[in-house]
Amino acid sequence: MTVRRIAVVGCGPRGLEVVERLAARLSADPRRTATELYLIDAVEVGPGRIYRTDQPDWFLMNTVAGELCAFSGPPDQGPPRAGAGPSFLEWWQTVDPSCPGPDDYAPRARYGGYLRYVLDCVQAGLPPEVTVHRVRARVDDLAPAGPGYRLALADGTRLTADRVVLTTGHSVHAPAGRDLRLAAFAADRPALRHLAGDSAADLPLAAVEPGSPVGIIGLGLSFYDVLAALTEGRGGRFVPAGGDRLRYLPSGAEPLIAAGSRSGVPLPARGRNQKPRNLVRAPLLFTAERVRGTAAGPLDFRRDVLPWLLAEMDVVYYGTALAARHGPRARDRFVAEVVGAADGTAPDVPRIAAGHRAGDLPRLDLDALARPFTGRRFASPAQYEAALRAWLREDLREASAGNVDSPLKAALDVLRDCRSVIRALVDFSGLTPRSHRDDFLGWYVPRAGFLSAGPPAARVRQALALMECGVLRVVGPGTEFRGDEATGRFVLESAAVAGSRVEADTLVDARIPVPDLRTDRSPLTRALRARGLWTSYVNGAGDDRFDTGGVAVGHSPYHPVGRDGSPDRGLYVLGIPTEHTRWFMQGASGRPGAWSYLMRDADGIAADLLATPAGTPAPAGRPRTRRPVARRRAARPAPLPPARRHTS
Repeated sequence: MTVRRIAVVGCGPRGLEVVERLAARLSADPRRTATELYLIDAVEVGPGRIYRTDQPDWFLMNTVAGELCAFSGPPDQGPPRAGAGPSFLEWWQTVDPSCPGPDDYAPRARYGGYLRYVLDCVQAGLPPEVTVHRVRARVDDLAPAGPGYRLALADGTRLTADRVVLTTGHSVHAPAGRDLRLAAFAADRPALRHLAGDSAADLPLAAVEPGSPVGIIGLGLSFYDVLAALTEGRGGRFVPAGGDRLRYLPSGAEPLIAAGSRSGVPLPARGRNQKPRNLVRAPLLFTAERVRGTAAGPLDFRRDVLPWLLAEMDVVYYGTALAARHGPRARDRFVAEVVGAADGTAPDVPRIAAGHRAGDLPRLDLDALARPFTGRRFASPAQYEAALRAWLREDLREASAGNVDSPLKAALDVLRDCRSVIRALVDFSGLTPRSHRDDFLGWYVPRAGFLSAGPPAARVRQALALMECGVLRVVGPGTEFRGDEATGRFVLESAAVAGSRVEADTLVDARIPVPDLRTDRSPLTRALRARGLWTSYVNGAGDDRFDTGGVAVGHSPYHPVGRDGSPDRGLYVLGIPTEHTRWFMQGASGRPGAWSYLMRDADGIAADLLATPAGTPAPAGRPRTRRPVARRRAARPAPLPPARRHTS
């Protein structure tokens, strides 16, 4: 009997989405082909590394519980299974009576428990002809072997598969530049530690001695994780201190923490969620059709894309303020005039707002919002900390107003709501090489990430409490990190803050690594690259070219493009390794009641996996033109009803 063998390498949330859609299609397939599924993950099959279930509860999600779902359809009258199952919140409420609610943030381990539950349900609902093998192991090599592929595991095991889906997730990279110098400085000094290249849950933070000085590189999401591990994780407690303030009660086991970044500002808080879980705002102005207009070639991000995106933010910003001041009708009249003015070029929304009695609002400026202290100088660390505390408290005030009622937070949510439009414009060389590298990845992406990917407001309150009790110090804008040969210690210092120098014995790199095929230290990535199965996506040609470092793939179902320029139709790559070929591949969850881009991508792969009869060799690739291979359309079951949308 012919048996179809499929391997999913890196079976965390993205691999699980592929498995869920594959199971739904297998269950509906009348051919009932014998199939073996190998689900392989080095840490935990289902949750993967980032959501592994044995991590402490102080590592939190940064998406509210009500917006998470890993089933491709809602529950029905039957048992939970592929295509029909509860959302994360529905599941959480059944297993934990103290579940806080839809607008709260769950521990990552709790979400990992849900992902494991989803996999259990999916496996239980499979037809008897399908066998699932959960393999906890690292894949170190993959090579073509006859009609399929041979996988070599780190424990010496060998597996064969007809098709392989690679959803390998976050990677660890070889240090370069300043990071390499810092690592080398620590390597020569046994008293120093340089902790880098991994998530906070996997760094050896427990080895940091109480009371010792610790420096943290970066003030983003991972910074908050490191902060939690070194405070809550050491037995400290946060208690109410009146209003929305917190006070920190140290355990005595904390180190002394100093942190810094380019902005010198901890990531601001997400606005309090006021949106129903199935509501997605439909852009009024910022659509792919408007932006492209009559443009025939690649776009310039600053010239062609950014004006429309800023106009979309402005219409929400001023419209929200007008509704609060003068009522919904005033907002509606303003919005109607703005839309009417969108004739080939992005309208001047602030000018129109001035005519509707909203011209007194400060204009939105992404640079000023993301780098609030640029150009300022401070006479002392105390002066800088006072300014930073005031800035953070104002941010918390805006966050508490909510992502619908606060004009600022509602406008910043546009950066999240419009990600799909941006992907449609920039993916697969949608931008010129220079604009892709400099304007988009170099300028826009860091600012948009800073302004839209924030932590729960409680994390910012905790950071303020730690600053007030002296456990945490933020060094300042443009913090420099270096080794000092004279003292034999790490140094953190900001040129914008007089007297800001801090010395540390441990330096923790709390930045999320930027995916790059060329520096990835994974044995599997290195093997795929050496064999020519994975190549780096290049935007442009000749002197006008940008090597992105993302894995080169074609359109759905995302076959990798090999060294010979042809797609390998037996392999599929989804998620983080393809970052920069596509954009914002970090997404690892969908919303209840609607298919996310990840679910659509997973379904496209599942359809292609089953399109070829078992035992049939993967069809040969074809020569690649400058553009990726054409999109292949695959039928899929009718999608769920779209999320409810609103336009103001």
